[in-house]
Amino acid sequence: MKLSIIIVSYNTKEVIKECLDSIFSFKDSLSPEIIVVDNASWDGSAEFIKKEFPSVLLIPNKENKGYSKANNQGVKKSKGDYILFLNPDTKLRPQTLKTMVAFMDDHSEAGAATCKVQLENGTLDDASHRGFPTPWNSFCHFSGISKVFGKTKLFGGYNQGWKDTNSTHEIDALAGAFMMVRRSAGEEVGWWDEDFFFYGEDLDFCYNLKEKGWKIYFVADCSILHYKGVSGGIKKSSANITKASEETKKKVKAERFRAMRLFYEKHYKNKYPKLVTDLVLLGIGLKSKLS
Repeated sequence: MKLSIIIVSYNTKEVIKECLDSIFSFKDSLSPEIIVVDNASWDGSAEFIKKEFPSVLLIPNKENKGYSKANNQGVKKSKGDYILFLNPDTKLRPQTLKTMVAFMDDHSEAGAATCKVQLENGTLDDASHRGFPTPWNSFCHFSGISKVFGKTKLFGGYNQGWKDTNSTHEIDALAGAFMMVRRSAGEEVGWWDEDFFFYGEDLDFCYNLKEKGWKIYFVADCSILHYKGVSGGIKKSSANITKASEETKKKVKAERFRAMRLFYEKHYKNKYPKLVTDLVLLGIGLKSKLS
């Protein structure tokens, strides 16, 4: 099998229908297997998928295992040469799957690749075109410096803003919203780090791929729509459609900052002086309190 598509769902009944419909509409001749891992949704998502999309392999969890664990569950059931990790609040467009699979076929050095992930207003989801969050890149981003000088290498490293998003090129990291991974590459890094619950796991995955010598690409020849943040409920772009409870929103915010600490301690703590580490962790703590 050439392609497996894995979708992790958590209370996304309102949007996952559009996502699955788009896959069936634009799968071309690929005939991908589709696996949905439902993290104990209370909105009837699992029941809906089982009824309306019987050909989809549904894995219903009895508790919310988090994004990484759920993806790993899906991987264990998958058979494709390539695994597309896809968010339920996305919609494919014509030729996207075909174009991305062809790109991976032609670029054996690619461990993972993404397409243009666009928000409803047509702008690029900046999480899909990332640099790694080094202390300097993070400082420029959170201080607002990159908003003014984001097109330069010195200050725009967080989103690699100097690169032309109308052409295909390498990037440091992409977003789990649309992430096509070569099976051999995923196996080499051990797939998803389950210490990450929600947020940060895609950056960690990409960092691990790069350390093993794999390349990561942004493919500008195709695109998808991303409503963004429907499960977590803290993004303005999907505030009008999310069903997330206040408890979920609170947990998601907490996990966002826990992921920042986890990523830094895993990948950067031993690469920077203690003073830098103390300042980074202090900054994360302050940002967390302010949010």
